[in-house]
Amino acid sequence: MSHRYDYTLADAERIGAAIGLALMPGDVVALSGNLGAGKTTLARAMLKARGLVSEAPSPTFAIVQPYAPPEVDLPIAHVDLYRIEDEGELIELGLDEYLYDGALLIEWPERLGAQGWPGALSITISGNGEARILTADVPTSWGSRWPLR
Repeated sequence: MSHRYDYTLADAERIGAAIGLALMPGDVVALSGNLGAGKTTLARAMLKARGLVSEAPSPTFAIVQPYAPPEVDLPIAHVDLYRIEDEGELIELGLDEYLYDGALLIEWPERLGAQGWPGALSITISGNGEARILTADVPTSWGSRWPLR
């Protein structure tokens, strides 16, 4: 099911926190949008909602930034695929392993290839300045957990 929300950057913390609190082991959140759209802002809000006290660094250079208890209450890997140039590089990252007991937040999921990540919650952010539009394609696996109405 697809949902569309108009919001401002000031709302991003609330929106990210709501999604973050709904995360369960096995969930994948795919965050798409242009540079500067607010993907990392939403991911940081999700991590903060799960207990992260410090500022989450952008994983652009590390590619995968894992978080685990007690730092957060649910293991989460924050992934930025911006620098991935070949789908073959993805195998080395072992992203599937994070889903046994945790969740994945993936920025630049377009780098996963045409199939993306099957079953992922896909969030696309568009707009500029203060005004943003968030479009969420919510998979059936989220059921009644989708927190934004």
